[in-house]
Amino acid sequence: MAVRKAGRIAAAVAATALVALGAAACGPEDITGGGSSVEESAPASDSSGGGGSDAKAPSADTAALADVPASVKGGVITVGDPKAGHTVKLYEDARCPICKKFEDTGAQALVKPLAEGKVKVEYTLASFLDKNLGGHGSVNAANALRASVDAGKFPQFHAAVFANQPESETEDAYTPEFLLKIADKVDGLRGPAFDKAVKNVTYKKWVGEAMQSFTDDGMTGTPSVFIDGEKPDNNALFDKAAFAKELKASGIS
Repeated sequence: MAVRKAGRIAAAVAATALVALGAAACGPEDITGGGSSVEESAPASDSSGGGGSDAKAPSADTAALADVPASVKGGVITVGDPKAGHTVKLYEDARCPICKKFEDTGAQALVKPLAEGKVKVEYTLASFLDKNLGGHGSVNAANALRASVDAGKFPQFHAAVFANQPESETEDAYTPEFLLKIADKVDGLRGPAFDKAVKNVTYKKWVGEAMQSFTDDGMTGTPSVFIDGEKPDNNALFDKAAFAKELKASGIS
């Protein structure tokens, strides 16, 4: 037990150091077997509070995505017209602070072309930080995000989840209770089916499938971003204007 606890502390320290140094990704300790660990670790429910305060609303810009469709195929959630001429693939873990940094900056350049049907975004939601740091926040968040697809509110809820990411990566804030508080900030999301899926971690098996997709695609960290199969300049990920230039270079504007 002491060895396991020490490993978690070491992982937390390493993750904090990466953020302090401005690293471009959060990474798993052990990529292998990622999918199976979800089944073992995800709780049926968690009644503890999360976040410590009222949830924040997502950026007003996400209102432009209200009519943008979202669908699920395998372990991937696709937002946008499936027939769009361009594809951006995003690999994220809800607990990853570097993912939040991307969502707050570069990812904002995707809102307009997504709303206009010029691009589709394929999200693969990883959950390795639960294994690295302990807790169930990544699994709970991925499960709730999957449930939000059925409710037709994925883009708005995705934005709200990252808007409410705790300041400390090691804080296991994404409890079912707190995720429902976040959902209150998205008009029309709360309802019996969504609430039950969040409380019961209904999509636990799908979360494992999504983590396996992350592994199968050879990813080693989050956020990982590809524009029409090509990796953009990492330095452009954390600036809206710079990432917009990367998108424009691929014909997305």
